[in-house]
Amino acid sequence: MGANRHLAGIAFGLVAYGIWGFFPLYFRQLGQLSPLDILSNRAAWACVFVGLLLTLNRRWGNVLAVFRQPRQLAMLALAALLVGSNWLMFLWAVAHQQVVASSLGYFLTPLVSVLLGLAVLKERLNRLEWVAVALALAALANEIVTLGNLPWVSLFLAATFGCYGLVRKQVPVDAISGLWLETLAMLPLCGIYALYQAQQGHMVFALQDVSTATLLIGAGIITALPLMAFAAATQRLDLATVGMLMYINPTLQFATAIWVFGEALQPARLVSFGLIWIGLFVFSWSMWEKVRDRR
Repeated sequence: MGANRHLAGIAFGLVAYGIWGFFPLYFRQLGQLSPLDILSNRAAWACVFVGLLLTLNRRWGNVLAVFRQPRQLAMLALAALLVGSNWLMFLWAVAHQQVVASSLGYFLTPLVSVLLGLAVLKERLNRLEWVAVALALAALANEIVTLGNLPWVSLFLAATFGCYGLVRKQVPVDAISGLWLETLAMLPLCGIYALYQAQQGHMVFALQDVSTATLLIGAGIITALPLMAFAAATQRLDLATVGMLMYINPTLQFATAIWVFGEALQPARLVSFGLIWIGLFVFSWSMWEKVRDRR
């Protein structure tokens, strides 16, 4: 029974990170639309799709319970702002041939989470985790010295998703209810943007052709599906295994950027990736040792 549960957890993890990893391929098909248009539709259709799931599973009680907790609502609104800005930067990166930078950002995310745990949750780092952080800082220093500027796209993606995880960790709301409330919180800003665009003669939510309409509606669905699969994986796997699977997403993004989109990879940036990959290996080894010691 335990082996089957573990295998099911790995399968759910592969589904979640596999879908996230192929996001650049999906959203490149919507390249004719602005990132804000895509974000608005993504939030709206995700809200509709997750609302249907809540109805089918009769779980609206969980949502109503959150409305009676002002602090939880405020935290979820902050989470929505963080994940929404992360989605927007990712869509901008896809539209502007910056998927290599995007993948670097998601490789950095676990190490950013370690630093946030240190700074905010007062967690203590062991020797291996400090080595991993030092390697990440060396990678950033390499970017600044050899490329002449900070990797803003990568840092923004890593910071917003890391902070999103930190905020979401402190809100005891299940993944589906939380996602619905987060997308609901995005809708007022998306609505203001849509109204402004309508005054300029552009309809954000106009589904002009079948292909675009299908992709926009599908964007809402594929926003929810990997989060559901991820939640199922975390219930069945230990933290170390989830952490190892985490790197599937940026690895697929990196491969897509280089071999499908043909983005250039400067030798200097390859050094940055090398330092990050070594850091992630050290970090994963530390996680594995912690789980082994707890056992």
